[in-house]
Amino acid sequence: MGLFTTAAQLRPIPRSPRFANGSVSFWFRDIGLPERRDPLPGTADYDVCVVGAGYTGLWTAYYLKKAQPDLRIAVVEREFAGFGASGRNGGWLSAEFAGSRERYAQSHGKSAFIALQRAMMSTVDEVISAAAAEGIDADIVKGGMRLVATNAAQRDRLAEDIEYLQEWGYWPDDIHMLPEGHAPSLAVADAVACAYSPHAARVQPAKLVTGLARAVEALGVTIFEGTAVEEIRPRRGVARPAVVTDHGTVYADHVVRATEGFTSTLRGQRREWLPMNSSMIVTEPVPAQVWDKIGWEGRDVLGDTAHAYVYAQRTADDRIAIGGRGVPYRFGSAQDKDGATQPQAIAELWRALTRMFPDVAEVPVEHAWSGVLGVPRDWCPSVHMDTETGIGWAGGYVGSGVATSNLAGRTLRDLILGRDTELTRLPWVGHQVRGWEPEPLRWVGTQVIYGLYRTADRRESKTSEEKAHTSRLAGIAGRIAGR
Repeated sequence: MGLFTTAAQLRPIPRSPRFANGSVSFWFRDIGLPERRDPLPGTADYDVCVVGAGYTGLWTAYYLKKAQPDLRIAVVEREFAGFGASGRNGGWLSAEFAGSRERYAQSHGKSAFIALQRAMMSTVDEVISAAAAEGIDADIVKGGMRLVATNAAQRDRLAEDIEYLQEWGYWPDDIHMLPEGHAPSLAVADAVACAYSPHAARVQPAKLVTGLARAVEALGVTIFEGTAVEEIRPRRGVARPAVVTDHGTVYADHVVRATEGFTSTLRGQRREWLPMNSSMIVTEPVPAQVWDKIGWEGRDVLGDTAHAYVYAQRTADDRIAIGGRGVPYRFGSAQDKDGATQPQAIAELWRALTRMFPDVAEVPVEHAWSGVLGVPRDWCPSVHMDTETGIGWAGGYVGSGVATSNLAGRTLRDLILGRDTELTRLPWVGHQVRGWEPEPLRWVGTQVIYGLYRTADRRESKTSEEKAHTSRLAGIAGRIAGR
């Protein structure tokens, strides 16, 4: 697909009379936009101030308040709770952890990363348990995760990835190849291999984040919406850390930056994390006779093993939601506000969907949207609390944040309360990395990287069984990216 795809290429795609592009996400369209909470009324004082009312910020406030009910905690949000990636993602609650295992092992040892991976697996169950305890109905089904290969190169790479993961914290029961004809069935066209992990669940992201926000408020945490944070100031001498907003300044003993893909909007943070765009489309409900052909009774989340990969779920009301990178980055770390996605991304996702499920080709698309996620320069997530400055952060999840944000929230709880626990000793705690290159280098770099990945996918799809191998272009892209 060329870079400058026009709207004309959307014409072959069936679209619902209710088709919408943007407006946050289908997930919020499904439940309705929440009633806005009041903004910060002026200068205020708290024990803990959390910047960002997404999963990371809300889980941090939740676990802190549970552990120490007398803490005065405020969450400050520019838009509304769940406006960012937390309300726009693909609904994969999985044990996947982004970043180089070797990098974490280099500083902490291999066993430390294995402990981190095992913690991610238990985090999937922790989110499910917490949601149940708080009465949050987020359409959660723990059906596991399937990864499909649709050509010989992908099949070989998938087998290598499984072998690699089993050296880094996954046991054979945690991820393995599925035999042909495995039940429950899921018929993906041209699939030549399929792997499965039980450590994943489907969720409705907006239901989870709005339910979590209500639970946090019920505990006594104050959420201020419609309050744009301009700067986070560290502790200076006797001056406490401060969150400077357009409605006043919040002073606190601890400040948590939980802004993920919006981190670049803060003063002094322009090159900290790259705001990577991810796009999604969702169909109208798929007819029962089509589901009879596809299967997918287990409601497991589904991904492929292409370099420019996609991720999908069967929703509670029997739609297919599918996402991918689309146009991954805007020059100067620019961000849209309405969540609209480019025609190119919609066309690419539609082609990916109908390649996997040709019988869905006549089912109209009802909604398209996009969101931003945070990408550190080394693609490795981190969590930290600096006791000298009073500033903490968590993020850089590179698209795997639904579960990782919960682990981050529990870890920040322990760090803020000064606890030495298994969580605070995990190797991503305190991990730091240099910022991204200035423009135009980072824009050019991301265009080259994703161009190479897409070209690699095209070449692999045309490679014969006898000559199957991962394209060298993908290796070049990985080296440029610093992954």
